[in-house]
Amino acid sequence: MLKLLSSLRSSTAPLRPAAAQLCSGFATGPWQVDKIFYEFRTYNICPDQTAAFLKLTNEKIHLRTAHSELVGYWTVEYGGLNKVFHIWKYDSYAQRAGVRAALAQDPSWVSEYLSKALPMLTSQDNEVTYLVPWSRLQKPPKEGGVYELVSYLMRPGGPAVWGTAFQAAVNARDIPGYGKLVGAFHSEFGLQNRVHALWWFESPDHRAEIRRKAHTDARVVAAVRNNVAHLDSHRNQLMFPCAFSPLK
Repeated sequence: MLKLLSSLRSSTAPLRPAAAQLCSGFATGPWQVDKIFYEFRTYNICPDQTAAFLKLTNEKIHLRTAHSELVGYWTVEYGGLNKVFHIWKYDSYAQRAGVRAALAQDPSWVSEYLSKALPMLTSQDNEVTYLVPWSRLQKPPKEGGVYELVSYLMRPGGPAVWGTAFQAAVNARDIPGYGKLVGAFHSEFGLQNRVHALWWFESPDHRAEIRRKAHTDARVVAAVRNNVAHLDSHRNQLMFPCAFSPLK
């Protein structure tokens, strides 16, 4: 009996480190150090109000940018209809709370824009994101062009599980001769395990040409296939920058 117990102890001892490795594999990765975050906002507009909404926003956006930094503002051309997408930068949650409070007390913002714009919308959505540690917000090589936002819903486990594969898939196309990566983001509030890549192209046809090229590039194909193993779903939208957008 003593020999049997001793044998059982020795056979089960290696399971403890393996269990610890399994738990650590489901960690989300390194803690977020940078306090700067980016709020993604999506507004769906009444179909018969799209032109009026864009005209009003173009005329009054200065009332909003007086309070915090606008990164970019786009209309969605493909992958959605009567929709705008915009990104706002904040240094902290306290700053955002202060901005929201100030806007609510800004009579010009409320009367000249908000009260007129809200009836034109059918829905609003937002998401708090951070730049992934290996990405920095970049400007396109020139003004004029189109932007593609590709959003990936990854399988549970966090960057510790799929971060390397996602980075490799993005970096495989962030080279001369392909599109320009503007930024890669991960979601903090909104759908979890979601990451985004924001790309710039000279035109929709340029994007289509790059797409065909990627399909025949063995290096890109291998990186994408490795990333797909961690992917639940993904979607994209092609967007045109508004005249007042800082990213053009």
